Amino acid sequence: MFLYLLPLLAPLFLLAIAVRARSTPGTRPGALPRQAEWAALATFAVSALSTLMLVMSGPGSSPLVGLFGVGLSVRLDVVSATMLCLVSFIGWIVLRYAATYMDGEARQGAFTGWMATTLAAVLLLVMSGNLIQLLLAWAATSLSLHQLLLFYPERTTARRAARKKSVVARAGEICLAIAVLLLVITYGTTDIATVLSTATPTLPTIIAALLIALAAVLASAQFPVHGWLTEVMEAPTPVSALLHAGVINAGGFLLIRFADVMLIAPGIMALLVMLGGFTALFGGLVMLTQPAVKTSLAWSTIAQMAFMMMQCGLALFPLALLHIVAHSLYKAHAFLSAGEAVKGVAAIRRPGPVAVPSGRNVMQAFGIGIAIYALVGGTFGFDGKSVQAIALGVILIFGVAYLLAQGFADAAPGALTRRTVIYAAATSVSYFVLQIIALKLTAGTLPATPPPGPLEWALIVLALLSFGLVAIAQATFPLWATHPAAAGLRVHLSNGLYANAIFDRILKGWSARATT
Repeated sequence: MFLYLLPLLAPLFLLAIAVRARSTPGTRPGALPRQAEWAALATFAVSALSTLMLVMSGPGSSPLVGLFGVGLSVRLDVVSATMLCLVSFIGWIVLRYAATYMDGEARQGAFTGWMATTLAAVLLLVMSGNLIQLLLAWAATSLSLHQLLLFYPERTTARRAARKKSVVARAGEICLAIAVLLLVITYGTTDIATVLSTATPTLPTIIAALLIALAAVLASAQFPVHGWLTEVMEAPTPVSALLHAGVINAGGFLLIRFADVMLIAPGIMALLVMLGGFTALFGGLVMLTQPAVKTSLAWSTIAQMAFMMMQCGLALFPLALLHIVAHSLYKAHAFLSAGEAVKGVAAIRRPGPVAVPSGRNVMQAFGIGIAIYALVGGTFGFDGKSVQAIALGVILIFGVAYLLAQGFADAAPGALTRRTVIYAAATSVSYFVLQIIALKLTAGTLPATPPPGPLEWALIVLALLSFGLVAIAQATFPLWATHPAAAGLRVHLSNGLYANAIFDRILKGWSARATT
């Protein structure tokens, strides 16, 4: 069982870099940036070896290195191995990028040290085998990220965003700390595997599930406390990439790790579906109104995290884990290549839609999109798929139909029409293939999705109607964009329906009372 301690080597490499950075915190700190890059690559190698050990030996937990349930231990299973590989790979890419991007900055050494510390804390979080380690790593991740967000402390907007993030993070840590205390008292152990295997529907466990859900919602920037994520763009681009492709996934990971506990509280799961669904639609619409690339990407992250909350609320935990991997890889690339993307758009002589679809084109696109989904699903087999997973696929097809509508426009070139049909078919096939892989890999680690009850059926129908109507509205936007009401709606959406402004006012009032 001591072999399961192997993943602990990964954060040690990064913490060694953090210690080294204390002696060279200034400009061009010698070989430190490249050493950090190699340390991150070593953590990826350790993560890959740990995954190989999981394949050969099966899931398990290491002995606790500590006393009285407090110390370091590793829970190695499909969830932790996936997150270890993902975090270490993203960390390597970001540190490699930062070595050049931050060259010449006044505090490059300190920046490298805090990046390494943040990555080490995230690695300790995702491999946690006991509740105390998970709680401390959760707090350490937030505190070290705070230092990165304040890399330019002279910027007023950076200080405001970091302070707002700090308030939300402290609230989440309090929720998680109380949840951990309740679980330890109820089950008499800090071992996560024991808690999950013996979880029963008692009142303390249900309260703990509620607090875990709150901590996850706060960490994932869900409505109405989402504003901090759209304001932390004053930090260097490598920080944005690390935050949006790694740290922000902590909320989803928390729900996935405690899936057995969450299933005990179906009412709380239903709340996650409603909040996640609303925030996903809200974030997706606001994203389309943002003029700045990085702000648009931030709203995209809010919407994606919300969709993952909805997946967890529907008990689709394997798909939520798959979503984490896909979103992280996409978002890291999006932030690190944002500059080149702007140059590419600026080079287009006539940016804008190639053709405007009519109402008939939109209906045709949605009909063909659903037909493709039914055909692919029939080929791969709907048998064995949960109702929730099938409904989630329909929501995905709504997004594909939006793209199809552009290709089916009367003035669209034939090549565009063929390309969108191919993309629609490829997306449907990918959804079923990846779903099958995720379910097989997580079988025995994550609980199966239970059949939907009356409440779940109502939420599924509501989600399908909501996402369908929004997708149709987006596809037909050029047809009603000139209406006077559309201009007013765009203004309100571009300001996020002013929820963030209300949160700002509350915080200012709180600060005034706190200082008197």
